[in-house]
Amino acid sequence: MLARLRSDVQCILERDPAARSTWEVITCYPGLHAIWLHRPAHWCWTNGFKWLGRFISHFARWFTGIEIHPGAKIGERVFFDHAMGVVVGETAEIGDGCTIYQGVTLGGTSLYKGTKRHPTLGKNVVVSAGAKVLGGFEVGDGAKIGSNAVVIKPVPAGATAVGIPARIIPSKEGQSADVTEPHKPEEAKFSAYGVTSLQDDPLTQAMRGLIDSAATQEHQIALLWQAIEKLSRSTPQSGGCVPDEAVRCEQFQAAKLNDIIGK
Repeated sequence: MLARLRSDVQCILERDPAARSTWEVITCYPGLHAIWLHRPAHWCWTNGFKWLGRFISHFARWFTGIEIHPGAKIGERVFFDHAMGVVVGETAEIGDGCTIYQGVTLGGTSLYKGTKRHPTLGKNVVVSAGAKVLGGFEVGDGAKIGSNAVVIKPVPAGATAVGIPARIIPSKEGQSADVTEPHKPEEAKFSAYGVTSLQDDPLTQAMRGLIDSAATQEHQIALLWQAIEKLSRSTPQSGGCVPDEAVRCEQFQAAKLNDIIGK
C-alpha cells in the first residue's frame, strides 16, 4: 500500500518539471487526490456498495474537478496533470503509466447498459489537453492523442492521433511520431503531448500531392499550347489554330498553396 502511494508521487515528480517536492505533490496536486479517492470508490463499486462508490466519486469531483466513474479501472503510476474538467466513463480502462491532461473525455458512444462503451488505454499513453476519446476501442501502448483531437477509432501502439476526426500518424521504426520525442536516452523517461510534424500529417500529405499534381498538369498543358502555337506559326495555311483564351504560361500558385498548408 505504502509502496503504491510512493509510486503515485514519484511518477509526478518524474513527469512534471513544475513539481519541486514530495510535500508539494501530496498537498497541491488534485490529480493525485483524484487517484487516491478513486481507489476506495472503485472498491465500493466492485463490492456491491454502488451508492457509496458514487458518493465518493461525486465528492472527488467536487474536491478536485476531475470526474472518474467508480466503475472505471485505473492502473498504476497514472498521472492526471492539471486535469480540471477530465471525465472518465464507467467502462473506461487506463493502463499503467498513462498521462492525462486537462479537459480530456474518455467517453462512450453507446447507450446500452452492460456493454463496453468507453475506451481502453494501453500502457504509457498520453492524452493531451482537450482531447476526446469516444467509444469502446483500444488505444495501443505508447500512443499519443494530440490536443483537442476527437478519436473515434482504435489507435495502434506508438502512433499519434491528431485532428477532428483524428487522423492516425503511425510510428516509424518503433519510435513515436511525436516530434517532442527526446533525443537522448537519459531523457527518454517521458515525452509530453502529441505534437507532430506537418510532413507526417496524412491530410497534409494528400493536399501537397494534389497541389503538386495540379501544378504538373498545368505545366504540361502550357507546354502543349506553346508547341501548338510554334507549329501554327510555321504553317501559315493553318490560319492560326490557337484560341485566344489558351493559356501559354503557368498561373497555378503551387508554392503559395504549399506555404498556406505549412502554416
